[in-house]
Amino acid sequence: VQLQASGGGFVQAGGSLRLSCAASGSGSSISMGWYRQAPGKLRELVATIGLSGSTNYADSVKGRFTISRDSAKNTVYLQMNSLKPEDTAVYYCWGRKNLRDYWGQGTLVTVSS
Repeated sequence: VQLQASGGGFVQAGGSLRLSCAASGSGSSISMGWYRQAPGKLRELVATIGLSGSTNYADSVKGRFTISRDSAKNTVYLQMNSLKPEDTAVYYCWGRKNLRDYWGQGTLVTVSS
């Protein structure tokens, strides 16, 4: 299973970005999501979406971020609105299949104040 993430960048506070992550080699039976790691901090969950479409969000992003998936493309998206400087981090695409976790390369999101 390979996860290819894209869409990071630089944005001012209050702005929006959309991250994408395409899974290959997994078939459609893979839960997917996003984690992030800010400098000096541990990696933390941002949002996940299960096979049934059920979603889970960190409290810090609820109401601002939306995770979605295109099962036909095996791609998950993270729409990030009302970005804050504290959202600055490297965002990692995550996938779980058959109880095994997979990680994509990180994509940097920088939010200026």
